Amino acid sequence: MKQKIIEAIEAFQTIYIYRHEKPDPDAIGSQAGLGALIQTNYPNKKVVLMGEEEESLSFLAQMSANVEQQNDIESSLVIICDTANTERIDGEGWERGKTTIKIDHHPEVESYGDLMWVKTEASSTCEMMIELVLEGKKSHNWELPKEAARLLYAGIIGDTGRFQFSNTTPQTLRLAAEVLEYDFNTTELFTRFYENQEKLVRFKGSVLQEFEMTEHGLGIMYITKKMLDEYEITVNESSAVINSFSDTAGLKAWVFFVEDEENNNYRVRLRSKGPVINEVAANHNGGGHPMAAGAKAQNKKETEDIIEELEALCESY
Repeated sequence: MKQKIIEAIEAFQTIYIYRHEKPDPDAIGSQAGLGALIQTNYPNKKVVLMGEEEESLSFLAQMSANVEQQNDIESSLVIICDTANTERIDGEGWERGKTTIKIDHHPEVESYGDLMWVKTEASSTCEMMIELVLEGKKSHNWELPKEAARLLYAGIIGDTGRFQFSNTTPQTLRLAAEVLEYDFNTTELFTRFYENQEKLVRFKGSVLQEFEMTEHGLGIMYITKKMLDEYEITVNESSAVINSFSDTAGLKAWVFFVEDEENNNYRVRLRSKGPVINEVAANHNGGGHPMAAGAKAQNKKETEDIIEELEALCESY
C-alpha cells in the first residue's frame, strides 16, 4: 500500500491534504508533515493543507490560506490523515477529488477513499508517515526535511503521551528514533506542548477539586459553560486537563463532559487504564481507541447513560 500511495503522489500535480476537525498534534503533525515532505521532494507540485486553524497548536503548523476557490480539486489527489469517518473531515470539497487516499490508525469506523491504509497497531498516524518516508527513501530517494521530522515526532509525542501510554511499542520507539536523527529542538517542542498559561493551571486546580470518583473506579467531571467562562477557557483548550487526575489510586477510567453551547451538546472525552471504552463512544456518535475515545451527548440524560455504561465496564473489569 505504501508504494501505491507514493505512486499516487508522484502522479498528481496538485495534492490536497485534510485531517479531522478539532485537531490534535497527530492530526496536524501527519497532515503538515506529509505536506512538507511532498513539497521538499516535489517542489513544483502544489500542496494545500485544509482545515480550520487550531490556535493552541499554531506553533506546529499553519493551514493554507485562500483555499475558498478549489477550481482544480476535481483533477487533484486528496489525502485524508488521521480521520476514521467522513463526518469528521475538516474542510470542504474532499469528495470531489479525482483520487482519494485515507491514512489512519483508528479502528475502522467507515471505509472511504480509493486507497485505504489503516493500521490500528500503530501508535499514531505520524508513526505510519515515518514508515512511508522510509519506503520513499528506498524507492524514490526521498529526503525528509527537518520541519517534517519535527512535525512527525510531535504527533507521536501527542498520541503516546510522551511514550507513557500502552500504544507505545518497540516499533514506535524505532520510528521515533528515525526522526530524532534530524536537528530540531526537542526541548522547545516539549516546552510548547506542555507549558500552560496561568488560566489553564488555575482551571486544572478547579477540576482537581470538583471531579467525582465512583466506588468502581470511574472518574467523572462535568465542565460547564460557567466554568469555561470563569477561566476564559475554550472548549478545545479544556482538553489540556483531560489527564489531570489520571494518577489517582483506584481509578480505572474517566470521562469529561464539556458543555458546548455553540453546538448545543456535550463534548465527551473518555480515557481508560484498562476497560475498553471505544465501544461506549461508538454508542454515542463517537469512536476512537480502546483506551482513548471521544463522543457527543445531546443532553444531560445521555451523559447519565454514558456514565451508567462506563460504570458497568469498571465494575466488571
